[in-house]
Amino acid sequence: MIKKLFSSSINSITIAALFIALSSLVSRFLGIFRDRILAGEFGAGDILDIYYTAFRVPDLIFNLLVLGALSAGFIPIFVNLLKGKKTRIKGLVFGSKHKEAWYLANNILNILLLSVAVLSVFGIIFAPALIKVLAPGFSLSKQALTADLTRIMFLSPILLGISSILGGVLQSFKRFFIYSLAPILYNIGIIVGALFFAPLWGIYGLAWGVVLGALLHMLIQLPAVIKLGFRYRLIIDFKNKQVREIGRLMIPRTMSLAISQINLLVITIIASTLASGSIAVFNFANNLQSFPIGIFGISFAVAAFPTISAIAFDKPKLINNFSKVIRQILFFIVPATVLLLTLRAQIIRVILGTGQFNWEDTLLTIHTLGFFTLSLFAQASIPLLARVFYARHNSLTPFYIGLFSALVNLILSLVLVRILGVAGLALAFSIASIINFIILWLFLRAEIKSLDEDRILFSTIKFSAAALAAGVAIQGVKLVIWPYIDMTRTWGVFTQGFMAGVSGILVYLAFCSFLKSEEFIDFRNSVRRRLQGKKVTTNDHGEARGI
Repeated sequence: MIKKLFSSSINSITIAALFIALSSLVSRFLGIFRDRILAGEFGAGDILDIYYTAFRVPDLIFNLLVLGALSAGFIPIFVNLLKGKKTRIKGLVFGSKHKEAWYLANNILNILLLSVAVLSVFGIIFAPALIKVLAPGFSLSKQALTADLTRIMFLSPILLGISSILGGVLQSFKRFFIYSLAPILYNIGIIVGALFFAPLWGIYGLAWGVVLGALLHMLIQLPAVIKLGFRYRLIIDFKNKQVREIGRLMIPRTMSLAISQINLLVITIIASTLASGSIAVFNFANNLQSFPIGIFGISFAVAAFPTISAIAFDKPKLINNFSKVIRQILFFIVPATVLLLTLRAQIIRVILGTGQFNWEDTLLTIHTLGFFTLSLFAQASIPLLARVFYARHNSLTPFYIGLFSALVNLILSLVLVRILGVAGLALAFSIASIINFIILWLFLRAEIKSLDEDRILFSTIKFSAAALAAGVAIQGVKLVIWPYIDMTRTWGVFTQGFMAGVSGILVYLAFCSFLKSEEFIDFRNSVRRRLQGKKVTTNDHGEARGI
């Protein structure tokens, strides 16, 4: 059974998303454990402001070069090479299966590795100057320490760059199980840094934990890719047709990511001028709201991408698959929004309310998280919407829309931060995300004429009503339990939140069943089939075999 999980492909988008979601769930729980350790040891203050700021520039390089190429071009083109008739014929005649695909993988790996390494070296050299621009509100000593951590963390984009190409190969072969383990190992590395390195080396141990996490992220995927047939070759061929196509596609995608990353840099610059701990509070709240987005939004988008890439220009199939996936995303994200909004105080106090993380830090994080939750539906849907454009070889549209929404975010951040402090940054982010979602939807509809809106709207009304009932149940249970437990103790807060949350989930599922929600029935049946050992396939068996 375990060997089958490691080696078999997963042709059902729902089951593939379930694997990724479960691993994301484990990874996010590890992330929560990591944040609890950081909050308890350091509180929302200077140390964590330095730690999170040090992430920014290395993360910028990784997102621009690696994710730009991977999400915009590598996977769709690699999938086409795998399923192409010429590739299969060459494999039969010359005994070299997927030769062109492996050539492309080596080529892109070496080009990206060289580019990331060069930029990382420049980043290490000029780290002090970069931090002065990024954190003008920091004192000189705080800037110097941030630059030291940034230099260490510049090793992580190199390792994650290699790992991301390996992950792209695994996604293309639909080996989602191994791919889904990588983020878990990444968080384990960071936790090791917090628990064992930090006591030995202080804040520098946190930076080395990030490097360890990136190394583990890469190592867990390497054996599976080798087993698929990959053999490393030192190839750098800029004239290759597929490389040029990926380059063409990644330029607007990279520009789009640059807008997003620069926007995060601007948020960091603004937050550095606020009270000590503002950057930490923003990141804590952002990590918590990313929990459902990662589990549901990104998991389904990642799982659907190879299939969408294969049917991107078959409009009936594309519309049908898009409709199904977006309804599944909303089926999970709507109740998650209600749970996070109604239980955010309990969640934050239980997860972060320890050690140096005081009540003032808790209140700031509660307010910030509350504004983030307003746009969960948009944030969870955007990855899928963008991937449909990328699969159709259209990276410019998401770029222009991202540019506009980023400008909206920047303007609103400057205005709202004066009124709401760090929470204003979250509200600006939510408004901009909703605008991004709406415009992406309208442009995609204009391109393919229909997105099956009637069916999506009908389904959304059903589980929105169920989520509303769940919210009422949660509030009622909180009030009923409150007089019987000690709310000044962590166990009391946990008990109230857990019982209210479970009640809300049960009410949501009951209402979905009563309303005969198609998404609830599909998910339940998919899980039942998998538990019973029945094979689950895509609607198009030819596509499944081809990939």
